[in-house]
Amino acid sequence: MKSIRQQLLMALLSTIMLTTLLGALATYRTARDEAQAMFDYQLRQLALTLRDHALQNGPLREFGIDEDAQHFSVQIWGPDGTRIYLSHPRQELPHQAPIGFATIDTGHGQWRVFGMQQAGQMIQVAQPMQVRDQLALAAAWRTVAPFLLMLPLLGVLIWIVVGRGLRPLDAIARAVSTRTPVALDPLPESRVPSEVLPLVRALNELLDRLRRALVAQREFIADAAHELRTPLAALTLQVQLAERASDARSRAEAFAELKGGLQRTTHSVQQLLTLARQEPGGGERPLVPVQLAELAAQVIAEHLPLADARRVDLGVTPTAREGVVTGDPEALRILVGNLVSNAVCYTPPGGKVDVSSGEDERGTFIEVCDSGPGIPSEEREHVFDRFYRR
Repeated sequence: MKSIRQQLLMALLSTIMLTTLLGALATYRTARDEAQAMFDYQLRQLALTLRDHALQNGPLREFGIDEDAQHFSVQIWGPDGTRIYLSHPRQELPHQAPIGFATIDTGHGQWRVFGMQQAGQMIQVAQPMQVRDQLALAAAWRTVAPFLLMLPLLGVLIWIVVGRGLRPLDAIARAVSTRTPVALDPLPESRVPSEVLPLVRALNELLDRLRRALVAQREFIADAAHELRTPLAALTLQVQLAERASDARSRAEAFAELKGGLQRTTHSVQQLLTLARQEPGGGERPLVPVQLAELAAQVIAEHLPLADARRVDLGVTPTAREGVVTGDPEALRILVGNLVSNAVCYTPPGGKVDVSSGEDERGTFIEVCDSGPGIPSEEREHVFDRFYRR
């Protein structure tokens, strides 16, 4: 693919050439029209001069006209149709040329003819159209020639000017290419041309998203290491206890504890994987209408075994109007599932957890209410901290 500099150079030179050619064409047409008018006037004046003077066979220079320079040809016919004068023996014109101006084709090309009658004589003055065309072409060439001679210089100047105009892009390219993978600070927007500013801002937005994704990745790794350190240490201890068990009963109890620890660790890993999928860049999923009542019923069904094991009454509180939202069903299920799981885990045995959803004057809602101790006011700011525990 051609560079922007090459494309601009070719486009500008092509535009200059096209403009020059159009100007030359306009000059040619204008010069040809002017030559037509000027030479037609000369033809008529020459015919009038010949009419006013008795002309014997001889050169036209007697009348101050250079027939060779102007390529004029003169014929005079007598009343009886005989030719009494011919200025150029090799350039005969038809006798029946019309009176006035006419353009005729001969064996020597097109000729412009002016004919008039005087005392029974037919006077014809003609000139080849080639003379007029050459004059117009010469005028057009005088228009084109300077631009053609200057075209190499224009190309060099355009190359330099375009190069100076593209310096901001070169500077941005160097600034990006010399960065390390972790250097995600924004590019400076000062002294950036307005045409390049949208590109710089788009790059800065991309760098900001990458920075936030990298920060989230680091936090996730740190949180995962912290979250798994204790369960893995407990599993190691339980394995050691099982190895040191002296009888079958002690060994069975140790393996039961080990199994429970494995289940808790598996649950923690599953939570970490779920969290990773919800991080920015974890994959975009389409948004669809979600029935909150169906979502609540699904979440409750998933947590009934846990609620029964902890002797917690888990159920749904019906509402008059069902609520519908547009969102990611999986993300909403995880969100509500976390709320219900925490409510069941922190509600004392014999307690109650109710899930309700619907639509009222506040808007569409979904609520999880429990009979647990609640969150102390001094710790509520940590509700949205990942892996935070009391």
